[in-house]
Amino acid sequence: MNNVPDFVVAIPARYASTRLPGKPLAALAGVPMVVHVARRALAAGAREVWVATDDARIAAALEGFDGVRVAMTRADHASGTDRLAECARQAGWGEQDIVVNLQGDEPFAPAAGIRAVAATLAGSGAPMATLATPVEDAPTLFDPNVVKLVRNAQGDALYFSRAPIPWHRDAFARSRDALPPGQWLRHIGIYGYRAGFLQRFAAMPPGTLEQVESLEQLRVLEAGFRIAVSLSPEPFPPGIDTPEDLARADALMRATA
Repeated sequence: MNNVPDFVVAIPARYASTRLPGKPLAALAGVPMVVHVARRALAAGAREVWVATDDARIAAALEGFDGVRVAMTRADHASGTDRLAECARQAGWGEQDIVVNLQGDEPFAPAAGIRAVAATLAGSGAPMATLATPVEDAPTLFDPNVVKLVRNAQGDALYFSRAPIPWHRDAFARSRDALPPGQWLRHIGIYGYRAGFLQRFAAMPPGTLEQVESLEQLRVLEAGFRIAVSLSPEPFPPGIDTPEDLARADALMRATA
């Protein structure tokens, strides 16, 4: 991962959130969350950083932030991928430009991890890349809110699931309280794409597996495309989805400011 390619970062930031409305503007140490996320992207060395939003309040929070541009996108996008595809068109990125999709609720995303997904994409030749980290305990493996994945020998994703994969038949028949020997991987929701493939991805109809698992990345695998997966070089703290998550993040941000 020493040779980091030229890349851009796009941050989807939708105002409406089911569990935490207005999440991009939620204050962490007195600063809107979306600003913290954009700072992480700049710290990673992105050539350009764009925030793709549908709300003027989010755009206003980024006014005067040198190095960050805002794409005002449609409010009716079904997913962050669709929003980023519109952002890419507005930005005018070339077909082969590397676009890193950094989620708008990742204010602690490590710069090394952002660079790693860009390097994985460039080094693999795949049209899409992502990161993973080892699962450390059985409750995490069996948590349906934690997405797991398996890879092939070349490091490409074979499948993503909310279920424990692979299923250790003999060990789990005896107990599900501890992890047997082996490596289970938790998916980290950061992606890299070639800009041309991002448009193709957004134009694909939802796949059957995607609809069953509610995992958009399965659309890519079901359509026959590769997703390269590398292990994250640094831990990714969990994203922020609830008021409790927000309170913990605010305390951590203040403690480390």
